[in-house]
Amino acid sequence: MIATLLIGLREGLEAALVVGVLLAYVGKLGRPDAARKIWLGVAAAILLSLGLGALLTYGAYGLSFTAQEAIGGSLSILAVAMVTWMVFWMLKMSRGISGELRGQVDRALVGSGWGVAAIGFISVAREGIETALFIWATTRASGTAPLVGFLTAISGILIAVAIGWALYRGLLRVNLTVFFRWTGVLLIIFAAGVLAYGIHDLQEAGFLPGPFIAAPEGAGPIATAWFGEAGWAFRIPHIVAPDGVLAVLLKGTLGFSPEMTKLEVLAWASYLIITLPLFLVRSYGAQRASRKERK
Repeated sequence: MIATLLIGLREGLEAALVVGVLLAYVGKLGRPDAARKIWLGVAAAILLSLGLGALLTYGAYGLSFTAQEAIGGSLSILAVAMVTWMVFWMLKMSRGISGELRGQVDRALVGSGWGVAAIGFISVAREGIETALFIWATTRASGTAPLVGFLTAISGILIAVAIGWALYRGLLRVNLTVFFRWTGVLLIIFAAGVLAYGIHDLQEAGFLPGPFIAAPEGAGPIATAWFGEAGWAFRIPHIVAPDGVLAVLLKGTLGFSPEMTKLEVLAWASYLIITLPLFLVRSYGAQRASRKERK
């Protein structure tokens, strides 16, 4: 629930900021017709995101266990890739996004002006698709009921809309650099858990080596260590009950499970060791560059 609330809040705020910039700019240009087209694009993007969420939640029923695990694992890894790209993209664009959007609007207003609807649609659809995919993967990894995950994410989005409206009206000041940095850190931590769960799904489907399939004939000792019982990194359900409160909290935040395979742990640790320091270095580097520009 923490992860889904955070993704709804962050993605919702990103979309709200983009829409706010678009509406403020066309408002200054005196183009209420363009504002209506932006809202049409936003509405279409919301419908697309809801449709994708419904498809992900209910579309897999009737498939074989192997197919469900293969699709689930692949989409979980895709969700991690998209969220990782998103946090780095927002870090890069946070200083120049307003100017870039205004340039896009200027070009889109040529002719009938329907291009602004496309800008609104693409801006919100990108966030909506990422939200739907990551929420689906997160709730699946943590064992949360899809409806609970959906409602929690909606709560985050509503909070984001309220914050975006307050920023648009000048009623609230938020250090967005700090906000996006630390929500990015948390999302990277959550994404590591989703990645581990995606690897687990692909192992259960037999697409990756793991404890659920036997080692191929003729495999050497190094390869054999990743298959069968040797494929487990640890199994401690007698210490941490899989259905207990502690296990649920650890699984929903850190991606820890009382039973994890070697490949899961390797993927989880590698992702965090590479991604988290890189994000923090770039984040603080961007902050220093911004301070120099203001001077």
